[in-house]
Amino acid sequence: MKIAVVTDDEKNISAHFGRAQYYVVFTVEDGKVTGEETRPKANHSQFAGEEHHHSKHGESHGMDPGSQRRHGLMMETINDCQVLMARGMGQGAHNNLKELGIKPVLTDIQDIREAVSAYLAGKLIENLSRVH
Repeated sequence: MKIAVVTDDEKNISAHFGRAQYYVVFTVEDGKVTGEETRPKANHSQFAGEEHHHSKHGESHGMDPGSQRRHGLMMETINDCQVLMARGMGQGAHNNLKELGIKPVLTDIQDIREAVSAYLAGKLIENLSRVH
């Protein structure tokens, strides 16, 4: 199994999926981390020049076609992962991850390694209120 975690500094989980600069990807075998690598991640700053549609009244964040395309680009480098951890993300990104077969896990824990350890131990408390 592979767990991707969004980050800007390789130590802390980013507060928002779309703004994060990198993924730290953990390879897990028999419940233990056996490998770790950092991968680049497309993010909102790279799409700054593009037209950005705001969600319609009653529509969740990131559900428009442009957002869906950007999410796809952001997720390209983790298509071999089964889990993505973040401290927050829009509903569109959350849905897109699930459609790709990647389980989005939202947590209040900031420290990457602490969160991964808690997840592997079955002690991580997910916070779905972090989906916006």
